[in-house]
Amino acid sequence: MDRLTTFPNRPQYEEAAKALRAAGAACTWITPEPGYGAVGIPALACGKEAASALARAGVTVSGWVDCRSPARAVPSGTPAGFADDLFGECAIMVLAPCVADVTKLRLIAHTAGDLSAVFPYLNAEMPAVSYKREAAILTYQDAYRMVSLYPHRIAIAKADDIVDAWRLMESIRCLANGTWARRAEITPVYEQRARPPALEIYKRLPGTNCRACGDKTCLAFACRLWQGEASPRQCLPVFQDGPYARLREPFLQICAGLGLAGGAP
Repeated sequence: MDRLTTFPNRPQYEEAAKALRAAGAACTWITPEPGYGAVGIPALACGKEAASALARAGVTVSGWVDCRSPARAVPSGTPAGFADDLFGECAIMVLAPCVADVTKLRLIAHTAGDLSAVFPYLNAEMPAVSYKREAAILTYQDAYRMVSLYPHRIAIAKADDIVDAWRLMESIRCLANGTWARRAEITPVYEQRARPPALEIYKRLPGTNCRACGDKTCLAFACRLWQGEASPRQCLPVFQDGPYARLREPFLQICAGLGLAGGAP
């Protein structure tokens, strides 16, 4: 199976295209344009030869995942424009398999703009979000996908494929900018109104029921976290070097969405 990657900025994408042309390596480009051109940088599907050519050329990639055919096409329309753009340019910095479901993608994208000003307005408008004013984090679900918004960063879990990831990023861009454009009509809400479900926390735990946290099962620990009665760092396997250290970042991200002490900044 081919592997898939994307790039943290356009210069790295251009360097990759140049290196692959020079090497004559077989590859397939997946482009976000036109519909997702405002949020995406082309993704590369390739085998070992092309990946080795990128490594020799010193090209920086965002990460490698198994390549799966996108379930949907990129829209043919032009992305919406906004007079006051809070979002700015965006690029996927981290691309990896989702720890809660390895058939899905986990990604972290950075935005040039600052999204924090729109969070209280999204908190007022959206039916089920978790907003922590002190930490400037807003978390919600898009179907089974978990989305966490930070001032200059977006974390997404369980994206179906790269096109689905671009779709989510474009929906966030339009949601943030569209809501900001209507802010005079909205009364901002600064209090936390909802929290991610305990099951989403559980999916990011080792599932070994080791009892190091003091609970009999990982699910019981997840429920205590959800209720604000435990600290994330009580899950010792996640914070020690070993096979479960890979869970640390996604676990801290969802804990940050709860505003828990010890969650990601």
